[in-house]
Amino acid sequence: MFGINGSEFVVLLIIGVIVIGPSRLPEYTRKLTNLVKELRRMASGAREQIKEEVGIDIDDVDWKKYDPRQYDPRRIIKEALLDDDTKPVSDGAPVAVDAVAKAPERVVERLSVGEKAPFDAEAT
Repeated sequence: MFGINGSEFVVLLIIGVIVIGPSRLPEYTRKLTNLVKELRRMASGAREQIKEEVGIDIDDVDWKKYDPRQYDPRRIIKEALLDDDTKPVSDGAPVAVDAVAKAPERVVERLSVGEKAPFDAEAT
């Protein structure tokens, strides 16, 4: 709770009791209990409003399915690359692997030793 451990909380509670004093302590205790009750009422009202608007019970939702931590981009790419699903999308469509296999071969021209690379003065 806010990075406060048990012993620090007890010290803060004792300081608060000393500062408030015994005469005003019951009044502040009542205010605190009313605040907690109001917060609980607001939370349950928000839950009911969500149920009415969305139409599903929040307790029945599988929150694990919506957890973004489960979507590891490396795993998704690896599965996509290793997937052997090469069937066409429709009957007349070509297979995706065949399209990649028929790609034209790149020709790489090498400069001879000592030859300068071409320079385009308009490009710079």
